[in-house]
Amino acid sequence: MNQTPKARPPTVLVVDDEIRSQEALRRTLEDDFTVFTATDAEQARRVMESEWVQIIVCDQRMPGTTGVEFLKAVRSQWPDTLRIILSGYTDAEDIIAGVNEAGIYQYLLKPWQPEQLLLTLQTAANVHRLQQENQRLSVELRAAEPVLARRVEQKSEHARRSFGLNSLIRTPDSPLNAVCALVEKIAPYDLSVLISGESGTGKEMIARAIHYCSRRADKAFVVEHCGALPDQLLEAELFGYKRGAFTGAYEDRTGRFQQADGGTIFLDEIGDTSAVFQVKLLRVLQEGEFRPLGAARPHSVDVRVVAATHHDLEADVRAGSFREDLYYRLATVTLQVPALRERAQDIPLLAARLLAASGKALGKPVDGFTSEALACLTAYRWPGNVRELQNEILRMLALADSPRLGAELLAARILRTPALDPTADERREAGAADGALKERMAELEARVLKEALIRHHWNKSRTASALGLSRVGLRNKLLRYGLER
Repeated sequence: MNQTPKARPPTVLVVDDEIRSQEALRRTLEDDFTVFTATDAEQARRVMESEWVQIIVCDQRMPGTTGVEFLKAVRSQWPDTLRIILSGYTDAEDIIAGVNEAGIYQYLLKPWQPEQLLLTLQTAANVHRLQQENQRLSVELRAAEPVLARRVEQKSEHARRSFGLNSLIRTPDSPLNAVCALVEKIAPYDLSVLISGESGTGKEMIARAIHYCSRRADKAFVVEHCGALPDQLLEAELFGYKRGAFTGAYEDRTGRFQQADGGTIFLDEIGDTSAVFQVKLLRVLQEGEFRPLGAARPHSVDVRVVAATHHDLEADVRAGSFREDLYYRLATVTLQVPALRERAQDIPLLAARLLAASGKALGKPVDGFTSEALACLTAYRWPGNVRELQNEILRMLALADSPRLGAELLAARILRTPALDPTADERREAGAADGALKERMAELEARVLKEALIRHHWNKSRTASALGLSRVGLRNKLLRYGLER
């Protein structure tokens, strides 16, 4: 069995012209240290030249050269060795010279106590070890600097690829392309941007793309959801606070604006903030400075602000619920992100990307969707947008028993959606207003039939049984509604 070799004990050189004092020091130290001895400076020098000595314990009063004079020479030739003076005299000049000229680590007085001497030398040995470790790490870091620089650049490039415009999934004829073209134009300039769109449309992804296409890409991108916190907590999160600023403020805290200094801050759901907070935010945008809670002086920051909202802020300005001056500070450039129902052509690509990521996250990779499942996903209107689509795919994965996800795994609300038709929305809206009851009931019946068929894999016997119909009755209804597969 292999065993880790035992570490060599630290080495100590005892320099003392009194043999009895040498022996007393050796007996005290030899259990914890490798001890060398010398009676004068010349003999000590020869030991230093032949052995790696970590600590010197030297008497001050010796014939010829004093301890301070010898240790001064040691300092110039072996600077890493820790130097300790042991003396029976308390001469202030000797002490000052030892500290200033010889760089003495400790000045100990005789008669010494064994426990105190051991503790001092053990501490000195640990200091020497830490000094050597620090020097080794400094050398390694200097040697690794080019490697670290390459790694930082590689990670920055990976972030630009992962969060830039190429991360936004879209087809060549997607309505999202116009938004991406505008992002590409305005990203290099330090202009405030207001992103509007329904919840779940990917406003934060657009904000990240703006950041990673800008000159600030190598700095921080910081996110704060403004609609999730009351005013005081939101102010503390964004501007930070000093210790004692309020109950529970036990230490200083850096705010989001300071964390984003030099980079970009994304203020999500800015339309949900109160009029009082809007005034404080306006000052940051106008003056480029903020005051942490409890601080005496304001802090300056250089931050690009990108905000997002699902509100119609222009309507809120007209209604008086959002400050007009703040709106124009935020909305130097405005972007409207289309809802997922407006970019149905993107759904197959987007669903495939989300499926790959979800399969990896759940540890359940699959081959993809059946054509029927994709048709149902594309036809659905997705009121929750991309977030709802992702949740539905996660649900399908959890329920799946085969390598391809079929339409039978979809939620009922998705299966009841009529086949994709450009005029379906208009017909449904018209039917809701003035359609005959018979027509509207027929549409509902067709949806229920379609859902049941998919659930039972188009097995007509099981579908008829589930719906309480005869097989002949089911067949007649399928013919009437054009649902024969």
